[in-house]
Amino acid sequence: MESARGIDHATIGRARQWRLAERVAWAVGVVCVVGWSVAYIDGVVGKRRELDRFAALQRSGLREPDQPDQTLWSPERIAAWRNVVNTPGAAPLAVLRIPRLRIEAPVLEGTDEIVLNRGLGHIDETAAPGADGNSGIAGHRDGFFRGLKDIVVGDVIELETLHGTDAYRVERTWIVNPEDVSVLDPTPTRSITLVTCYPFYFVGSAPQRFIVRAAMRQ
Repeated sequence: MESARGIDHATIGRARQWRLAERVAWAVGVVCVVGWSVAYIDGVVGKRRELDRFAALQRSGLREPDQPDQTLWSPERIAAWRNVVNTPGAAPLAVLRIPRLRIEAPVLEGTDEIVLNRGLGHIDETAAPGADGNSGIAGHRDGFFRGLKDIVVGDVIELETLHGTDAYRVERTWIVNPEDVSVLDPTPTRSITLVTCYPFYFVGSAPQRFIVRAAMRQ
């Protein structure tokens, strides 16, 4: 009898362990399914968001210019642009145009090398393009901003965003040292500040910065 009771207890114990293992397996399965569902839905929503964003860009006509005027560009900068232009990238925040100088370029977020090889870069912690305040925009002196060597007071700069196109008039140009970031200080009126290295044809790392300040036309 004691042997039978021992066997019964052992059998019952194993049965309980199997039931517990089964419940754990079901719980893990449910968690996995829920996790996969959340990831799938998030992916679908994210994809839809990107498609909606792309559709909005299409409706607005805000696209990267197909082929910039590279007459003044250095061969190295042309090669760098060709290397990145067909790779996937973020949609532009704006398109900047200086009609007299035949400059037309997308304005992208950030100022890393890939961004500046692709277009112009919106400088962090400055006003967004088309917003009130001072929006800082950087570009390479041997690429998109090479033409700034010929800019003069009174030139018109157009900035197209999803909200429309604003016109700015150049008020001044000046040269500063790289450490002088006061050129990016907020302004009481809607302005853009263009920044590039100087001198334009300096061999090596240029020691100064060429600054263009333009205010929105009233």
